[in-house]
Amino acid sequence: MAHSRPSSDRDFPYWLVAAAAIAMIVAVLIATNDLYLQVLSIVSKGVWITVFVTLVGFAFATLIGLVLALMGLSRSLVLRQVSRFYVEIIRGVPILVLLFYIAFVGAPGFVLAWNWLTLPLQEAGLVDALRVRDISLMWRAIISLTIGYSAFIAEVFRAGILSVDEGQIEAAEALGLSRFQRFRFIVMPQALRTILPPLGNDFVAMVKDSSLVSVLGVADLTQMGKVYASGSFRFFETYSIVAYIYLLLTVGLSLALRAFERRLRKAGNNGAHG
Repeated sequence: MAHSRPSSDRDFPYWLVAAAAIAMIVAVLIATNDLYLQVLSIVSKGVWITVFVTLVGFAFATLIGLVLALMGLSRSLVLRQVSRFYVEIIRGVPILVLLFYIAFVGAPGFVLAWNWLTLPLQEAGLVDALRVRDISLMWRAIISLTIGYSAFIAEVFRAGILSVDEGQIEAAEALGLSRFQRFRFIVMPQALRTILPPLGNDFVAMVKDSSLVSVLGVADLTQMGKVYASGSFRFFETYSIVAYIYLLLTVGLSLALRAFERRLRKAGNNGAHG
């Protein structure tokens, strides 16, 4: 007798009830403890930097990832090979190493190239020479996360696009739709169902990996906690608050993304039966 595999989507979310209860208890402990309140007031100043770095980095990484995926599926051999080269090389470099490389090698190299290219304009007094310190550490961190995650997101888009039935694309072509129209109306709406779950996972992962920007001294959540703990020696209290805030961000995002996926799936099923 065949048995269907249990689905975690149908289970009552006891884990969420337990997590919510723990979060409420911790919130009460923080609200009733002056030391925890002081730590929270300090480290929470870095939350907005964490959110900004994540949102901007992920937006750029998604855009570049989509372009790379389309290049990888192009009829041009050159574009396919360029896309494959980028994806394989970048995926092989740890994010932290990439962060250091962009910050301390890429940025100075860019400044050197820019000043060389704009030398005639500088001599004419039209532009000023660019200095390495003119490129903020926060933007170097954003560029690093963008480059690092764009390679992974490119594979997510490529897999989603390839999951669309080839017959539907051929039917749309037979109806006279252009390549852009086929992509917009046929491929992308169906590919999104496959793309959204791993894309959401990458977004949550970037929230956590944004903590790596603290090694550059960027005043994000982790850096604010590190500075406070090193000065007060309250390591347990400080990093407990930091971990608590990260958990609120990541678990909240995960729940929101799951709800959005369910709505999209339901809308797709209703459209299929309509």
